[in-house]
Amino acid sequence: MLLSNLIGLPIVGVVGVASITVYRHDYYAKLISLAVSVINFIISLFIFILFHNSTNHFQFVQEHYNTQYFDLYLGVDGISIYFVLLTTIIMPIALLSNWNSIKENVKSYLIVMLLLESLLLIVFMAADIMLFYIFFESILPPLFLLIGIFGSDNKVSASYYLFLYTLWGSLFLLLSILSTSSIMGSTDFDVLFQLGFDYKVQIFLFIGIFIAFAVKTPTIFLNNWLLKAHVESPLGGSIVLAGIVLKLSLYGVFRLILPILPQASLDYTFIVYTISVITILYASVSTIRTTDIKELIAYSSVCHAAVYLIGVFSNTIQGLQGSIILGLAHGFVSSGLFICAGGILYDRTHTRVLYYYRGVAQLMPIFAILFFILALGNCGAPLTLNFIGEFMSLYGIIERLPILGVLAATSIVFSAAYTIYMYNRISFGGSFTKLIQLGLVDLNKREFLLLFILVIFTVVLGVYPGIIINLLDYSMNSVIFNIPALSCI
Repeated sequence: MLLSNLIGLPIVGVVGVASITVYRHDYYAKLISLAVSVINFIISLFIFILFHNSTNHFQFVQEHYNTQYFDLYLGVDGISIYFVLLTTIIMPIALLSNWNSIKENVKSYLIVMLLLESLLLIVFMAADIMLFYIFFESILPPLFLLIGIFGSDNKVSASYYLFLYTLWGSLFLLLSILSTSSIMGSTDFDVLFQLGFDYKVQIFLFIGIFIAFAVKTPTIFLNNWLLKAHVESPLGGSIVLAGIVLKLSLYGVFRLILPILPQASLDYTFIVYTISVITILYASVSTIRTTDIKELIAYSSVCHAAVYLIGVFSNTIQGLQGSIILGLAHGFVSSGLFICAGGILYDRTHTRVLYYYRGVAQLMPIFAILFFILALGNCGAPLTLNFIGEFMSLYGIIERLPILGVLAATSIVFSAAYTIYMYNRISFGGSFTKLIQLGLVDLNKREFLLLFILVIFTVVLGVYPGIIINLLDYSMNSVIFNIPALSCI
């Protein structure tokens, strides 16, 4: 019942928002949407508290009905529970971030955001591979509308890039899933895990599934859609993209590749490592030379996504734990940085050009402090959750392939270089007459609350990472030791 409430509540919110016709309907629509997302967070927190981490089976399972081709039922396990919680944390923040900046079609914007929340939750709770694919793809239309209607100048081009790139990649995923259903006669995760595939079939399925997730991550040569989508998207869309949507590939590897295609994932580890390292180097160099702040953060997201891709294919408990931790940390930090760049600064100056800013700390000291903590998180500095995630994600590759490990570890150096440069350029460097003339004011209560929440998650979980690591331990051991191909390495 709890999982149905998580999915159904945003749909109820959509109906409530669409039916409002009273005076100041936009304001009340915002309140309804925010209330729904906050209640959803409370429900997910309740599920997390009741969750038993001593088993690797799906819990709170709810089977709705059977069809001829797949079972439509939901559940959460020790992996998906964290992504469900992340989704319900990020969505209220995304709604609040555009509280005043969306002036037209407000109800349509809120409806799209609530639908997106419901669809994302279903993806993370799907216990059937076909159900996973259907809702994995159903996320595209809301994102297309979100960017195409509410984005900035080149929004139409960006929305088509998003749609065509990710749809093209997902065709390979569909082919693999249909092949799986044809061979095994089932699309149930548990059944597929127990039956197993022939090695040649694993190779075929691995290639198709990995291509789809490589587009969604995204990796080298497949990241154009993400850069355009981030730059042109409204702030709430950028937060959802970076904070949640990019985690679909990470979750998909845990759900579809490691347990079902273990031998193929082990044999293709070197190729995945190589692709990830090239992605890190390319994204890092591109980040250093960009002048658009949102584009800089987008490139940074590509770099961090490649690092947690290394972690999830490391075939070590530390690497698997680190990939999830880094995914959560990136969700908090990237959302905060987008709020700083695409919300707070852009709303006041209407520009994202890095060289326009100088001396903001003199005019906005509270903003500068919170921005600094988030920048430290993006660097992977100690006492932040990002540090724990990056260190553990890189552990496996350094242990098995030291040369590639050293190249992958350059992500830490590069991220420190471009993040510190960005922060120093914006916050210091003397006063700037144009900014003084604009009359920049410090954070209001809404902006402070958004950044403070994200900073608290980043720092508290960075100081006490055992809160996550201890709960992840059983699930990661289950991933490794329940799969013969991985447990024997």
